[in-house]
This record gives sequence, structure tokens and C-alpha cells, in this order.
Amino acid sequence: MSPKEEHAVVEPLSVLLASSYTLYLKTHNYHWNVTGPMFTTLHTLFETQYTELALAVDEIAERIRTLGAFAPGSYSAFAQLSTVNEETGRPAAKEMIGNLVADQEKLAAAARQVIEAAEAVRDQASADLATRRLDVHEKNAWMLRSHLE
Repeated sequence: MSPKEEHAVVEPLSVLLASSYTLYLKTHNYHWNVTGPMFTTLHTLFETQYTELALAVDEIAERIRTLGAFAPGSYSAFAQLSTVNEETGRPAAKEMIGNLVADQEKLAAAARQVIEAAEAVRDQASADLATRRLDVHEKNAWMLRSHLE
């Protein structure tokens, strides 16, 4: 790929990285602070999801490096790039779930942007990474949403 083509993929990958890291932090926060009758179920579910995100951010950052760019790696850079907002309050359990559903959907959208950019320049590796992320975020949104029924 040309440097211009690589840059076209690095931009959405950086958004996916920043959004994933922000969701990791938010999910970990909720894991620590959830209360109520669904405590055990949600505590465990949130742990499963933030653990998966911890592995994902490394894979996304390493793909950015593979493409010859530097991965964003500061809270300020993540705040500028992320489609997910950090949590500053202490919402009730159902609100936590609703927030995480919306955020998982934001990450699915960010993964779709990577797929689109990667396919445009025939970057199958980035498209594959984003397709796997899309699957995870759609499944996580479904699992969370099921707690709101």
C-alpha cells in the first residue's frame, strides 16, 4: 500500500483504538461500581467484556504500527478520537447496561468504518481485524440488551 492508502486505514483504526480503550475503562469502572440485585451477573459480564477489550486494544494498536504509523496512547488523544464518552458519574445498574449497549453499537460502527476504508485499498488484514471486532461488539450489545428485557 502507498503511504496515502495506509493513512486512510490508520485514521479509522485510531478511532477504533481510542473508542475501545475508552469502553474498556468505562466497563471496568462499571465492574467495580455496579450494585443491586443483578450485581453478580453484571459484575461477571462486565469483567468478561473488559478483559476481551484489553486484548483488543493491543491488537488494534499493533495493526496501526504494522501500517507504519504510531498508535495514539494518551488519555487526551483517546478523548479527541473516541466515539465513546468516559463515565464520570455512578449510574444505576440498568443505566450502566443501556450506556454499554449504546457504546458497543458505537464500536460496531467504528469497526464498519475500518472495514470500508480497508476494503477500499485492499487491506485484507485490517478488514479482517475490524470484521472480528464487529462480531464481538454486536454480540456484546445483544448480551447486554438481553438484561433490559
